[in-house]
Amino acid sequence: PGLFFEPDIRRVYPYGGLFSHTIGYVGVDNQGLAGIEKSFDDALQNSGDSTPLVLSLDLRIQSMLRDELSKAVRDFQAIGGVGVVLDIKTGELLAMTSLPEFDPHQPGRASDDARFNRATLGVYEMGSTFKTFTMAGALENNVVTMKSGYDASRPIHIGTFTISDAHPEGRWLSVPEIFAYSSNIGTAKMALDLGGKRQRAFLKSLGLFEPVKLEVPELARPIIPREWPELTTMTVAYGHGISVSPLHLINAIAAIAGDGTIKPMTLVKEGNKTKGEPKRVIAETTVEDVRDLLRLVVLHGTGKSANAPGYDVGGKTGTAEKNTNGVYKKDAKVASFV
Repeated sequence: PGLFFEPDIRRVYPYGGLFSHTIGYVGVDNQGLAGIEKSFDDALQNSGDSTPLVLSLDLRIQSMLRDELSKAVRDFQAIGGVGVVLDIKTGELLAMTSLPEFDPHQPGRASDDARFNRATLGVYEMGSTFKTFTMAGALENNVVTMKSGYDASRPIHIGTFTISDAHPEGRWLSVPEIFAYSSNIGTAKMALDLGGKRQRAFLKSLGLFEPVKLEVPELARPIIPREWPELTTMTVAYGHGISVSPLHLINAIAAIAGDGTIKPMTLVKEGNKTKGEPKRVIAETTVEDVRDLLRLVVLHGTGKSANAPGYDVGGKTGTAEKNTNGVYKKDAKVASFV
């Protein structure tokens, strides 16, 4: 007697900050203020709906990604880090980490920087990763073939600007060599042949000009050049002069290295089943070439430390054979180059 009990509902986040930026947080009245909590606030507040909201995130993958990013941030004394893992077949996000993270139980104690979601809200110049789009666009528009090439023996001087290579070979390079050795010079010349108009159209088809569509409210708008002169065409070709979010980058890469179609991303389990057919952006033959190019980077190019065993160009396991004539050669089973 004399005691009165009142039922109350509180949010509890068993994994602390592990999913803080994606799940978000609530206010003192349990109203969603960020992330999934805000986007699905009405459904989550509806006590009559017992259907659980199931996300596509994988606890194990998220934990591994967070641990590796945390180690990299410490090793390089970085101000932050971001990582995303996407299932390219379904469009489901399996992990998404932004560091520093925060405790969603006490979001008010976190700094603005900690609450900032670098994966969805941050925009950055993505550098040489954009060469993948330049290659795909040029191949798709029949501007080049795998046997084409460009003279990369000298830097390009345009106005007061100079375009040079970080790993100069100082010679004519084939298309696969331009990509494997990450040649800014060769990529810029290829972009000029592609032309600014077709370059813009291709990047736009990959969804790089608009905010991504995802089930969180914190989504960035890309920073796109207002004017598109020849210099912009060349610098955008290797990822400078345009800024997009990590989600833009990973979704576009997934499209041209997956099956040639761009799928909407989702944080909800089986969240894309009712969104219709994905849009094709490049042909299957171009996808095969892009996959070969990406593989060559880790076999013979600037990304050897990222080599993963078990897959080789052309779908053949083992180590790619080296050609001796300096020209990319492809048959039904293996693609190789020098």
